[in-house]
Amino acid sequence: MQNGILLSFIGLYLLGTLAIGWWASKRVKTTADFVVAGKRLPLFMASCAIFATWFGSETVMGASSEFTQHGLLGVIEDPFGASLCLFLAGMFIARPLYNLNLFTFNDFFRLRFNKAAEITSAIFMVPSYFSWIAAQLVALAVVLQAVCGLDREWGVLICSVMVLIYTYIGGMWSVAITDFVQTIAIVIGLVVLAADLVFQVGGFEKMVDAAPEGFFRFLPEAKPPDIISWVAAWMTIGLGSIPQQDVFQRVMAAKSERTAVMACHTSGVMYLTIAFLPLMICFCGRILYPELLEGDTQMMIPTMVLHHSGIGMQILFFGALLSAILSTCSGAILAPATVLGENLIRPLFKSLTDQQLLRIMRMSVVGVTVVTGTMAMMRNNIYELVGESSALSLVSLFTPLIAGLYWRRASAAGAMTSMIAGMLVWLVSLYLLPEEPAEDASIWMHIPPMLYGFAAGISGMIIGSTLYPKREVEMVTDVKP
Repeated sequence: MQNGILLSFIGLYLLGTLAIGWWASKRVKTTADFVVAGKRLPLFMASCAIFATWFGSETVMGASSEFTQHGLLGVIEDPFGASLCLFLAGMFIARPLYNLNLFTFNDFFRLRFNKAAEITSAIFMVPSYFSWIAAQLVALAVVLQAVCGLDREWGVLICSVMVLIYTYIGGMWSVAITDFVQTIAIVIGLVVLAADLVFQVGGFEKMVDAAPEGFFRFLPEAKPPDIISWVAAWMTIGLGSIPQQDVFQRVMAAKSERTAVMACHTSGVMYLTIAFLPLMICFCGRILYPELLEGDTQMMIPTMVLHHSGIGMQILFFGALLSAILSTCSGAILAPATVLGENLIRPLFKSLTDQQLLRIMRMSVVGVTVVTGTMAMMRNNIYELVGESSALSLVSLFTPLIAGLYWRRASAAGAMTSMIAGMLVWLVSLYLLPEEPAEDASIWMHIPPMLYGFAAGISGMIIGSTLYPKREVEMVTDVKP
């Protein structure tokens, strides 16, 4: 009976999300409406949209699991690195790029360098989203399986179709408006659940007393491998997600340059504070229900809510969880679909009307959803899926973006060399280096492949720009933070 009530509310919530997407679709008249919501989002809506970029399965289920097992040092990448990314985007990216009226980061690569740089960056960017989107679809299916016993394959299919519909029809308008509503649901659900569990534990003082020694350590031990891993954790999302299309698209949807900058900083504060709620909830669960540590810790919070709380709390929590995952998933699908349409398909045609380009982008949404839905049916580990997509943009796209904005001598040859060298060195390092090197192994074995790729990207930019200094286009070279 109780599961039936919960399932009914979940069904109503999903139908409500589709209704919002249909309503938002009435605002979509042009490609700009579909991609950046016509650049009309006010501060709070823009902040909610940017905040929702990553606040999904990785935060609620993945990061909370890492926190439970490894303490504060286990979550440097998320939420700390993710919050850092939003602050840095506001400081260095939003202002110089906002007034260029770009649809994608790759458009900037074309304007600053050349078409080859645009196409290469787009080819590298699009696949980086597939594992990330698949992780969100897996999480949605896992939630439905936990609540009503629905087979994971059916859960993935249902969730894929639902997210596809409201992203297809409404684009960024749909994403932004649903993010606004879903952020409210996230905050209410997580705050109520966290307060209830802290009360059950007996307050914050008892929580701290129950923590293992070193659980709340923030700085690593003074050992080179630990320091390297700590720095890499900050960089993975903190720097690597700066040149990501989902962040860029949401920032560019703000109604003004000032709003875009303020939205980045506001969302950074929101992420850093709200993302700690699932960590706190999972830590309380560790104290109250230690037997849950023996199972899949990714499912610790959903299992705890299902078996140890009333129907009201279940409705609040699962509404918040679905909100978090849906908001991340929809924006993540729209991002590579936009790049596919704008930077890879559009150049194949001599001339396209705005309405033809809009149809291409919508069909790209369908294509991305089909590919990632198929991946989600074949894979199951959320944290593993997210990890596969986290480093690609850091090694290939971060350096040419920042150099293009802030280094006058950056050239098209430097950008191409940076992207290709960073990607190749990263892939070779992934193949050659062990996942878990022995403690007595050389320090070079402890350096993550991502850092080798990052260093190669910087070297490629410097060498390529020095040997071939000609810049194809003279623009956006004198911006200052």
